Formats: sequence, structure tokens, C-alpha cells
Amino acid sequence: MSNPLTYYKEHLEKYKTETQRLYKKMTAFSIYRLAVFLITVFGVCFTFQQWQVALFIGLVGVVVFIVLLSKYTDIKRLRNFNKALVTINEEEIEIASGNFHQRDQGLQFQDSNHFYSLDIDLFGRGSFFQFINRTTINEGTQKLADALKTNEVDNIVLRQEAIKELCEKPQWRQYYSATSSLVSVETPEKQIINWLQNYKSFLPKMMTWIPLGFTLFSVIIFLLTILNVITNQALIGYWLLFGLLITGRYLKKVNILASNADKVRDTFRQYALLLDLIEKETFTSELLKQNQKKIQTETKKGSEIFKEFSKYLDALDNRNNIIGAIFGNGFFLTDIKNSYKIEQWINRHSSKVADWFEVVSFFDAYNTLGNFTYNHPDFVFPKIVDNELVIKAKNLGHPLLNKTKRVDSDLFIDNEQFFIVTGANMAGKSTFLRTVSLHIVMANVGLPVCAETSEYSPVKLITSMRTTDSLTDDSSYFFSELTRLKYIVDTIKKEPYFIVLDEILKGTNSTDKAIGSRKFVEKLVASNATGIIATHDLSLCEIEKQLKDVKNYYFDAEIVNDELHFDYTLKQGVCKNMNASFLLKKMEIV
Repeated sequence: MSNPLTYYKEHLEKYKTETQRLYKKMTAFSIYRLAVFLITVFGVCFTFQQWQVALFIGLVGVVVFIVLLSKYTDIKRLRNFNKALVTINEEEIEIASGNFHQRDQGLQFQDSNHFYSLDIDLFGRGSFFQFINRTTINEGTQKLADALKTNEVDNIVLRQEAIKELCEKPQWRQYYSATSSLVSVETPEKQIINWLQNYKSFLPKMMTWIPLGFTLFSVIIFLLTILNVITNQALIGYWLLFGLLITGRYLKKVNILASNADKVRDTFRQYALLLDLIEKETFTSELLKQNQKKIQTETKKGSEIFKEFSKYLDALDNRNNIIGAIFGNGFFLTDIKNSYKIEQWINRHSSKVADWFEVVSFFDAYNTLGNFTYNHPDFVFPKIVDNELVIKAKNLGHPLLNKTKRVDSDLFIDNEQFFIVTGANMAGKSTFLRTVSLHIVMANVGLPVCAETSEYSPVKLITSMRTTDSLTDDSSYFFSELTRLKYIVDTIKKEPYFIVLDEILKGTNSTDKAIGSRKFVEKLVASNATGIIATHDLSLCEIEKQLKDVKNYYFDAEIVNDELHFDYTLKQGVCKNMNASFLLKKMEIV
């Protein structure tokens, strides 16, 4: 596997060069269009007395102008695609340097009542979500957040295989992200699906052939008029009025359909490109193949069906041109023809749209997971086991810390073991708790973890580390904490969880806290719970002497030459060195 940073730098230059080349090409086509326009105007004016020649020049000029405009539009779309690729690689280089705090924090996904999301910096500034998120579609972002919060312990190997495969497809992932970043979504996915599934058709079935028949009659009338078979040219005007009257009967409902279509047109056009990317790629992992199959039908590919719908929506949008609307509806019933095609598409495919959207969002979210894996080739996928072991990790570290400064620790914890971790202030207890919690969350999602090796028996996570009071709910800090602890006790009765606690019962006096904490830990151990609690209360460590499933660990601090030193390494035993008094004196507070 190539070095991620090298890959990003090389491709940044490649896409920058291509973007500049396409810009020059766009400029040239702009000049060509202007030249054709001026030549056409001059030619028509110069031959105005010979209307047949002027008409020929005008028609040729219009055709050439439209062709050049189409080419210009294609080049512009390709340039925008390459600009998006430039942005992607620039951002990866920035994030690799540690500059990611301006990105989406995912605060909308924070939930104080969730099992762990508020406690382990999963969302917020400097959070795991902010660091890894590369989604470009709202629904993909939601799916990523759900994956991080789901606490799902089944099918981990299935997810690992999918993430490994996407990790090995950096170009495909970037093409997908660049394409999806160009999606202009005015209407949320759920609203689009709801509109399609509840849509009521207003055009009768005979509209299958009426616009075609009307168009045929219009062509015949034109030809007969040109050949002077029909000498009364007013007939063309009457026929135009007749067509407008037919269209006018459905005008109100067509306007409503056009309004809704205008809001989803760009979404379907871009989603068609995303579906096309998924369909054309070869996947081997089961989870990716399952999602790929969801967008395949017996007759057509999902991308083709979306392109077809996008084409119908574009055709209906042409009614916004007043000249095209009058003559198109008057002679060809274009509103009715295009509306009928849209309605028939909705009738045939509305039940499958939700699945197709779901697949697009799935790949948007899983590309983020594959990207994270690609960016961390030194991380390892935990070996999933089913035995008494819960976590056996060597050199386990926090995934967001700089590896040149990060201090890793070994962690071996069996099922129904409970660790009590003591240590001085700032010695690393809370960081260690979040490290262990993230190992569990990342492993359950299917991600590699920040460790040299890891064996893991899947378990759900529940924490109490960051309880707050609430003026709105009129609840004190202590009552909020008790509510959280009650939630943990009730939850672990239903199924096993890995429990992570940080300095519980902070809202009461030290004696009461020591007694309460001891009884709570004893209750957890008696219920065969597995987990870790960090505390400053050394009396809690006495439980190890009475209960064999309780083990004491600590983080140390030393005062050397009147300076405080931390090694941030997990050790077995009880911490003896505390630093509060030293820090108060050192900072001249006392």
C-alpha cells in the first residue's frame, strides 16, 4: 500500500494540472461560441433579402452554437469534477497535518442519553467524527453517525471486509466523493421518497398516444401550408390555440408537478452518476456486493433508470422558456407528453427509489470508513474471538493523538473483570478511558484500531464520564449522575456491556462518595459486569483484596528537580503519588 500522504500530494498536482487544462479549453469554446453567434447574425443580416438563404444560415448557426454549448457544458462539468478532486486531496493533506478543527463537528448527533456518545468525544470539536468524516450527502452523514452510535456487535467481520476493500480503492473513493460533492440537494431524501410514494397520477392512459397524434397532425399542417396545399394560414393559429386549450386543462396540476420536479432534478441527475460508479465497480466483499445488487433490476440498471427520470425532468423544465412553452404546447402538447412520462416512471419505480437512495448513502458513509483505514496503515483490524477474553491489545493508543508523541499501553481484560484505575491529575486516566472506549466503538463499526495487535470479543459499550446538571430540567449535578448510574444498572440487566466510569459520585462529600462508590462497584462486580473505573479515591482499591475479579492499575507522576513528569503508561498496582498540592504551590495559588 502506498504512503497516503504521497498519494495525496501526487494526485493533487495531477488534478490541478487537469483543471487548468480544462479551463483553457472552456475559454476556447467560449470564444468559438461568440464567433459563431457573430457570424450567424452577420450572415442573416447580409442575406436578409433572400429569406431562404438567411433561414439556412440561421438554422446552421443555431445548430453549431448548440453543439458548442453542449461541448462547453461537458467540459465545465469535467472541470468542476477535477476541482472537487483537488479539494479532496488538499483537505487530506491539511487533516494529516492536524488541521481539522474547522470541519463539521456533528453536534446534531450528540445525545446525553446515549450509551456513550457524549462521554468519549465522539462528536464535537476535536472529536473522532470531526476527524474521520468525509461524507458529502446529508443522508450519508447520518448513516455514518448511526454507525458510530449503533453499538452493534454482530457481523463485524462482514463490515471489516467491506472497509478493507474500500480502503484499497482510493481513486474510486475519491471519484465517488467528488461526484457526490457536486450534488445540489434542495429537498431532503425522505421528502423526495415520500412525494414519489404518495404521488397520485392526474393524466389518463390515453395520453400515451394523444401527444404523438397531435404532433403528427401539426407536422402535416406545416408541410401542407409550406406546399401551399393549405392556403388559409390562419389554420396554423387555430391549431396552436387548440393545443394550448388541451394543455390548459391540466395546467394547474402540471405546474405543481413541475415545481416538485424542479426541486429534485439535480439530485436525480447526480445520483445517476453515483449509481453508475457503483454498478461499474467490481466488488468482492459480501456487504458491498449485497448493496450493489440492490440497485440492479431484471431489465435495467438503477443508473439508467435514474438517467431516464432525469431526462424527463429536464424536458419538463424547458417549459420555463416562454417561446418554447407556447409553441411546444400549442403544436406538440409537450407539457402533457413530459408529465405523462414522469408519471409513468413514478408508477413503475417509486417503490424502489428508497433502496437506491439507501445504497448511495451507504457508500457515502463507508467511503469515510475506507478512507480512515487508508490513512492509517499502521492501525490493525482486531481479530474477532469468542472466548473469555474481551480485549487483548498490545500498544493500544488513542487514534487522534500524534503517533510521535502518543504513549501506548498494553491492555488485557477478561470477561467479568473490573479494573480500578488510579493516578494523579493529568496523568492520563481519562485519556486512557476514552482510548479503551474508542477501541470498542471502532472495532464494532469494523474499523482498524490504534494498536500493534488486538484480539477482541465483541461487546456493547456503556459509559458515565461526563455528567452535567440541567437548569432546564431543574436537576442537580448529583441527581443527574445518579440517573445515569441507574440507567447503567438497568441496562446491564438485559445483556452484557463493557462499562467505563470516570470518577463517579463527584457531587457529594468525600466520605459519602467513598462508601457509595465502593458499594456501586461491588454491585457491578456481583452482577458479573466487565469494565473500568477511574478514581482518585484510593480506598476503592481495597476491593481488590476481597474480590478476585477486581484488578488495580494506575498512571504515575513523579516530581524531579521540582518539575512534574508523567510517563502516561498503565501499570499494575495503586498510585501513591498525587500532585494537587504540588501544582497549587507551583502555580503560586497557595
